[in-house]
Amino acid sequence: MSKRPGSPSSGTLVKRAKEATPPSNQIAISSDGDKSKGLIRSVQRTSNLEAPIISLAGSHSAEILSCRFDPTGQNIAACSADRSVSLWRTYPPNNNYGLLSSLTKAPILDLQWSLCSPAIYTVSADHTLITTDVTTGQRVRKIRAHREIINSVDRTMAGGSGTELVVTGSDDGTVRVWDGGEDGGKIPIAEFEVGCPVTAVCWSADGASIYAAALDNEIHIYDLRKAAQISTLTGHTDTPTSLALSPNGAFLLSPSFSSVTIIHDVRPFSPSPTRVHRFLQGAPAGFEHTLLRAAWSRDDGGARVAVGGADRMVCVWDVETSRILYKLPGHKGTVTAVDFHPKEPIILTGSKDGTMLLGELEAGMGV
Repeated sequence: MSKRPGSPSSGTLVKRAKEATPPSNQIAISSDGDKSKGLIRSVQRTSNLEAPIISLAGSHSAEILSCRFDPTGQNIAACSADRSVSLWRTYPPNNNYGLLSSLTKAPILDLQWSLCSPAIYTVSADHTLITTDVTTGQRVRKIRAHREIINSVDRTMAGGSGTELVVTGSDDGTVRVWDGGEDGGKIPIAEFEVGCPVTAVCWSADGASIYAAALDNEIHIYDLRKAAQISTLTGHTDTPTSLALSPNGAFLLSPSFSSVTIIHDVRPFSPSPTRVHRFLQGAPAGFEHTLLRAAWSRDDGGARVAVGGADRMVCVWDVETSRILYKLPGHKGTVTAVDFHPKEPIILTGSKDGTMLLGELEAGMGV
């Protein structure tokens, strides 16, 4: 039997060149081993990740307490109860290119990438604020910043001066502001007495005000220029666990131990007298009193928010409708931290299981 020559008929199978971006995957599903009954489904890719879901594991021996993309979206940093910080590439080969071990004598509770230099700010249960150069892995500055555990850190560029400012919040009931960078002193440039443990801090968009969530279930707002508290945000029935400002600076996201997440309207003139913009439910906080860290999407201007939960899942809401868009599984422990990529629809999650997951979301949802 001879092989028949091909013909240029309409039935000819032609192999097409692979498309560059965005890629599309086909998934074949068959039941009972019968390949003839396979379902072919096309999955449209929305990012430059190597796969729709990527696991980043193997660096930490204890729970991850915070994880964040750098301002460019090319790198990831995570801190852990094992007192180390791991550094990862966002895109292939997604390698763990750095492990900053034994930076402190206690768990590292939060971190932030510097906005103006290749450095990371970390805060710890040993009361220290540390600045580390990520290009060399060397610690360039260590401050005994508080008398008790430091739960949260944030940074901003001071308007017009080109100086980076760092704010920390602690169990000692104070919020303190520091000069960023290597040359900053070891004395805070501002201090505010909250009167009870501070669980989270966040800068306003203009860097003139500080939001501080505390054990009294309120979010205190301090004016850096007036060196005084100017107002409070209420609405929570239990302690807020983290704070995140929307990309446009108009709204403040705060999950809490009550399993209710609130979006506050922080514009100068709010249409709501309570300043509560949305109540969101669906992410259980659990009984462990973990400081769950929430985030806003940035590729779509803040149309979505996300919070991890004790149900080992991540809840993603549409801000405008308060509708749950996703309940993302994959972790084997409480999801402690989430962050969104600055340019693509990618979500990063960290968990008590010591791993992180990178996952694609559908582009443009909620816009």
